[in-house]
Amino acid sequence: MLSTELSCLLGLLAMGALAWNTHPTLAQSFEDLPPATQDLMDQFKAFQIQYNKSYADPAEQERRFEIFADNLAWAQQLTEKHGGMAQFGVTQFSDLTEEEFHQHYQPAQSSYKEPSLKTRKHPRLQRPLIRSCDWRKAGVLTPVRKQKKCRSCWAIAAVGNVEALWAIHYEQHFELSVQEVLDCDRCGKACKGGFVWDAFLTILRQRGLARERDYPYQDQLSRKGCQKKQNRTGWIQDFLMLPKEENAMAEHLALKGPITVTINQALLKTYRKGVIRPKDDCDPNQVDHSVLLVGFGQNTKDGAYWILKNSWGSDWGEEGYFRLRRGTNACGITKYPVTALVGREDAPGRPCPR
Repeated sequence: MLSTELSCLLGLLAMGALAWNTHPTLAQSFEDLPPATQDLMDQFKAFQIQYNKSYADPAEQERRFEIFADNLAWAQQLTEKHGGMAQFGVTQFSDLTEEEFHQHYQPAQSSYKEPSLKTRKHPRLQRPLIRSCDWRKAGVLTPVRKQKKCRSCWAIAAVGNVEALWAIHYEQHFELSVQEVLDCDRCGKACKGGFVWDAFLTILRQRGLARERDYPYQDQLSRKGCQKKQNRTGWIQDFLMLPKEENAMAEHLALKGPITVTINQALLKTYRKGVIRPKDDCDPNQVDHSVLLVGFGQNTKDGAYWILKNSWGSDWGEEGYFRLRRGTNACGITKYPVTALVGREDAPGRPCPR
């Protein structure tokens, strides 16, 4: 919670609430502010401008400012804890409490257990055969999506997986309909959450998906329900669970293409850039957010890391992506490594750019 001194400061600010602008119009953004020299109020106003935030009245403005200050203090602690390896700070979620954030972005608990998925046999490797891989450089990834307040990360990650595999194996580039997965899914819970295999089962049942332009995303269930589109694209042969071992995941990623993973999102709310290096603050057994694993690397400054594509828009993190420490099962990244199968499994892959 806020310190006594900061609470007193907030009380004084509340007395001057009429001077607050609940609909700021200054042509500035958080990026324009020197990070350690502007006071909290300036940073909060810049946050409102950058993310188009406004509040009903001064009382709500004050409450959101308190939450903002708490989140910023927590972000500073995380940055210090990471020793500069990663930076945490203002994001579009900075005026949300933990409860509100979880309400909008943490999937509801599933009422059923993980199914017995087909698992590819793979010898245990001592080290990756390839030192680095970044599928972003190959032009096979679609733009970063923004799930908004629909808990659709599971569908977005699965659809992104299929899109990337089609671009890699068939050199066909298109955006598929996430909305069709939500509307036509029978196993997951649509905007309440789901697993990536729910999405793959839906794609198999639908015999492919419509394109995004024909069946656009609405961040809620369509009133018309599941719509039967004639033009099907991006079908898959099957899907499987990869070995829950990071070297095997890295080799498959480099040779075949991006895969989906489900992680604990505890450290993502205030993430801005760098390599997240969790310690005791990201339980690997409590995974609740599906993303697309698109690469990995290693250097002297950052060590070994994964590159992941999120679904919170390109104005979050590193242009919609984030990096996570590799080799320690950070945030439970090895729990559910799942991928669709596109084309022949024994077909030669396209080299992953380094």
